[in-house]
Amino acid sequence: MGHIHALLVGVNSYPPDIAGGLTGCVNDIDAARRLIEERGGGAARVLTLAEAEATTAAVEAAITDFMGQAGEGDTALFWFSGHGRQLPASGADLLLEATGMNQALVCYDGDLLDKRLGTLLDGVAARGAETVAVLDCCFSGGATRNADTAPDLTVRYAPPRSRREPSPRLPGTRHGAQSRDAATGARPQRHLLLAATRLDQYAYEDWCGGRRHGIFTHSLLEAVRAAGPGVSYRQLLVAADARVRRAVRSQQPVLQPAGTGGAADRPFLGGPVTGAAGDHLLRYGPAGWEVDCGAVHGLRTGQGAEGTEFAPVDGADGGLLRAHTVLAERTLAEPVGWTPDRARVYPVAVSALASPPAAVSIRADATDRAALLREAIAGHGSGGRPSPLLRVADDPQNWSALHVQAVVQNGTVRLLSRDGTPLLGSLPLVGPADARRVVDCLAHLAHWHRLRELGSGPSVLDTSVSLEIVPWHCPAGPALAPDGSGEIVCSYDGWDDRGPHRPLVSIRLHNRARRPLWCLLLDLTDSYAAHPLLFPGHWIGPGGTGFALDGAAVELSVPSAREEPGAEARDWLKLVVAESELNTLPFCLDPCDPSRPEGRGAAAEPSEVLRFGPPSSHRDLGRPSGTAALARWAVRTIPLRTRIPAGIRVRPAGDGHRPGT
Repeated sequence: MGHIHALLVGVNSYPPDIAGGLTGCVNDIDAARRLIEERGGGAARVLTLAEAEATTAAVEAAITDFMGQAGEGDTALFWFSGHGRQLPASGADLLLEATGMNQALVCYDGDLLDKRLGTLLDGVAARGAETVAVLDCCFSGGATRNADTAPDLTVRYAPPRSRREPSPRLPGTRHGAQSRDAATGARPQRHLLLAATRLDQYAYEDWCGGRRHGIFTHSLLEAVRAAGPGVSYRQLLVAADARVRRAVRSQQPVLQPAGTGGAADRPFLGGPVTGAAGDHLLRYGPAGWEVDCGAVHGLRTGQGAEGTEFAPVDGADGGLLRAHTVLAERTLAEPVGWTPDRARVYPVAVSALASPPAAVSIRADATDRAALLREAIAGHGSGGRPSPLLRVADDPQNWSALHVQAVVQNGTVRLLSRDGTPLLGSLPLVGPADARRVVDCLAHLAHWHRLRELGSGPSVLDTSVSLEIVPWHCPAGPALAPDGSGEIVCSYDGWDDRGPHRPLVSIRLHNRARRPLWCLLLDLTDSYAAHPLLFPGHWIGPGGTGFALDGAAVELSVPSAREEPGAEARDWLKLVVAESELNTLPFCLDPCDPSRPEGRGAAAEPSEVLRFGPPSSHRDLGRPSGTAALARWAVRTIPLRTRIPAGIRVRPAGDGHRPGT
């Protein structure tokens, strides 16, 4: 375990021309200091800036000079308790702020814009330290909405001091990226954010344990103490979220970035990883036990929802959870055969689905090879249970909508679609290890196809957000329209000794509604990958526009292994629109790689991921079975094909230019 460099900033008593006073912020950082020193022992180095010490210049200098001392293997922690403020965005800031507003921390003498803070923290992270920010202030997750709160709660919000223009946009490091598998490659290390609120909410303080505290800070510290050593930041945030929402319904903490396998899954304040990780977490919320996935992730709602079950990933606690109410973003479940501790968070996996699994028919030239596959499918589920995603169905009458043929011959197996189209190349099938790899591929294919076919049914948000793909070199021109097959087609326009001229586009999301909406743009590729890197989940304000890659060019391409005249590649852009933020982990899937080592826990693709099902009837549980209810979320899929014309001319250097340059 390395050193901990913790910078704790708390302001209660602001000058009258800056903001109104608070009472719990200094208590927050005092409590955080005690816990950090207790956990870190001699490895903890703590710098506190309280009240008049916490000027903008002092905070910036402390991040650079004090936190900046942290290096590889160390943890650099920034904790702020105080007011938050919003300022109107303009110019280039609007490419990053789809809500139309900038956010800022209110230091003792003025505002520290979130973009400036982010740049400073990323500078610390670039030196190799695990860099974490805990922000207990309004709008810390990123537009305002009126809050329905108890009268004794204090809001950590300071209104704008004037209508001055925000600071200019700081230089960024993001450039055009391919919307292919290459987009999932390594990126510069960034800081991790644990924020008290979503970007449209206030943060509150109240009496907690006999003292005034920020509700988020108190909940987070209590979650740390209940969990013990080795707990991940993701698990802590989920536990704190449940505690906060039990106290005040209009505040929901946020974790960014939430990608699996990254900083969010590392232990709090460093140290070894203990216990099992999971993409889905069980916690005790305001309405009882809940899992952070729901209808928008493909679970069945209404009648039959109880067919969905979850099991603890590590199996240590036994029992299972049976769903009884599936909401858009989460599932309420009842423990069966065990009594979870309400103070803890449990990693769980889907162990049964209300929707039919994919059908696998096996045609083999040797019965022993067929038996290997059947056995591997039967034990592919969590804890060696039958797979909730796959079932063997040799009779065509028992085939489900998703059907894969496994043709075994001469020690290999070919996976074919219903119409006989190859889904992957031939795979070896000699022993049990080969069978497990094949079934991992089958599960991956089923997961990807169910994700591609995911739909919301009739929704009140169906036409609320439009998606436009516009050529980069003609931003004022009309958006690209689908061809006769329903696909948008983009073509390479040349080739020279510097390489191919790939098409560059701008992708824009327009919110036509009169309220903020949360949007996610998912890219599914023909190598059976899925990632949300283009627009990884953000609020777009009423009438506002969100830009993929923060307004940078999106470079479309054919994967380099087959990039030659006549080749093409397909993507399916999936726009998800919701009224609240969603867990994005179930939407992430690496390319299908048959050479990956068999067995659970392979780093490239966790086996315990949500298994998607087809859309259900979306009935409210309290309505008669024949009365349909409109979904409060919507999904739209845009097929996209990138092609290299067969007759493309290879031009010498200087005989052309790349579009957009």
